[in-house]
Amino acid sequence: MSDLLLCRNLSKNLGDRLLFKGIDYSIKKGQRIGLIGPNGVGKSTFLKVLAGHIDYDDGEIVTQKNLKLVYIPQVEEINPELSILEAAVQAASDDILDEFEKETKAQIYLSKIGFENVYEKVGNLSGGWLKRLCIARQVARDPDLLLLDEPTNHLDMEGIEWLEKFLKSENLTYLLISHDRRLLQNSTTSILEINHRFKDTYWSFDCDYLTYLDKKEDYFTTEKQRASNLANKARNEDAWLKAGVKARGTKQEARKKNAYDLFDEVQDLKNRTKEDKKISLEFESTEKKTKRLLVLHNIFKSYGDSKIIEGLDLTLTPKTRIGLLGKNGIGKSTLMEIISGDIEPDSGKRNLAEGVKIIKFDQKRQLLDKTLTLREALTPAGSDYIDYRGERLHVASWASKLKFRSDQLESPVHRLSGGEQARVLLGQLMLQQADILLLDEPTNDLDIPSIELLEESLVTFPGSVVIVTHDREMLERVSTNMLAFLGDGVIKSVQKIDQWHGLQTTQKTPEKNVSTEVEVKKADKKPKPQKFSYKEQQEWDSMEENIMQAEVELEELSSNPVDANMSEEFQKYCDALTKAQDKVDHLYARWDILNNKKLGFE
Repeated sequence: MSDLLLCRNLSKNLGDRLLFKGIDYSIKKGQRIGLIGPNGVGKSTFLKVLAGHIDYDDGEIVTQKNLKLVYIPQVEEINPELSILEAAVQAASDDILDEFEKETKAQIYLSKIGFENVYEKVGNLSGGWLKRLCIARQVARDPDLLLLDEPTNHLDMEGIEWLEKFLKSENLTYLLISHDRRLLQNSTTSILEINHRFKDTYWSFDCDYLTYLDKKEDYFTTEKQRASNLANKARNEDAWLKAGVKARGTKQEARKKNAYDLFDEVQDLKNRTKEDKKISLEFESTEKKTKRLLVLHNIFKSYGDSKIIEGLDLTLTPKTRIGLLGKNGIGKSTLMEIISGDIEPDSGKRNLAEGVKIIKFDQKRQLLDKTLTLREALTPAGSDYIDYRGERLHVASWASKLKFRSDQLESPVHRLSGGEQARVLLGQLMLQQADILLLDEPTNDLDIPSIELLEESLVTFPGSVVIVTHDREMLERVSTNMLAFLGDGVIKSVQKIDQWHGLQTTQKTPEKNVSTEVEVKKADKKPKPQKFSYKEQQEWDSMEENIMQAEVELEELSSNPVDANMSEEFQKYCDALTKAQDKVDHLYARWDILNNKKLGFE
């Protein structure tokens, strides 16, 4: 394969801050490269340097003669008054002289993308379809090398899967930046990472993403072993220096210099082989003992003639994590708003257990006051200290946990990057106790290490989670169950994304899903209301308190076991434990019976 583009010793600083240095890297025809790395290391800057949009500080870039390089930024401005076809033809103006050929090629690619009406105004397109247009009109130029900066931005899950298929089907050479791990695995054959943990601030390997992770782990294992070996050698040299040997001869002078070089190398290795600084993400639960945190029964919601949700039954319990699947605009956010109580269903009942707290992460970050400084945003009470999980922290320490530098504290929030703003909002949410977390696209702008840490924090959260995300890897790792929105109010419970695809393909109204935790159904008619008897009402009124007390008794017994060698005492303990468990099970069984009788008819 011939080199389309070659970087030699390429370096770039942002003011006093080093982004990357000494990059020696070639891009060959047919390569499909994923560019990864933590936020702020200069990935987008590297792409702009390759595209010739900004200068580099040192080194050189050599390209093949007459190389047609096309760069697609994260956000591309297109005149909203143009038709889709006009916008596509406009992009090809510099490459193709024949007007008929321009329009023909544009039509072909717009058809591949899925545009049905190419005469529609650009201004009418959603963010996802605008992104598709940006990609289509640039690919129609037949680039030798395509540079894509976060091409999944604004795409829903269906759009991302379309992008994967499109990239595979086209004969393209490309370098793309992405934090979508599944896209990287499915659409790249080489990985280039910019990261200051590497000696030359970058590392690369011609392999798929998962193989690259294994090779990276091996690399740092070797580096840590080398650091240990050199540290032993450095201790010997340090002892030699402290012995006060006079460096009179040339050899001794050289040894002294080599010793100091060795100390520097050991320190550099130690710094680089330390684990990446991670956001300290932990959501705090109220640890409420209630088993049913929220119950939705027979929910119906429509907008005009469009049915969004019909006949939905949903129960949220501790450790239930529900992922919502569906196209943009199909009703996922509507369900989140019904759960939060921000909007009312047209019919059906929402039952929130007493004292249950809900907090939300809004993808538009409307809850984030961007006029504040970072210091003010991180300390809502106006103090220089915050209380986090029983620990009193100075704002600088709190900022550090969220991966901010102390010199950023006086920066206004509106000047922070998208990923930094997401971390501010997550930090604010972590200061609140919650039983239910509602997360709408929380991974937007986060780098891969932060996404993986967020996954861990959600899996260990004691309460319930409802999440909307286009990150397929996160959705399947975090969710205990998924709700697939199929349109016309139909929602189906699934375990895997592939099941959702299967339901879309069959285009049938799904049958009722049988589940103890999540139940989705289409109701034929309303059940008749049934009132409690006097005794049942008394039992219901005291039910939650009785359940909590029974669970406390069971927990106390479980946490204070008796020595099995004390046979008589141990038998009494086992009997008491069984009795306590039976009591809890009986109370929940009664709760189900009474709740089924009562739900929707208070």
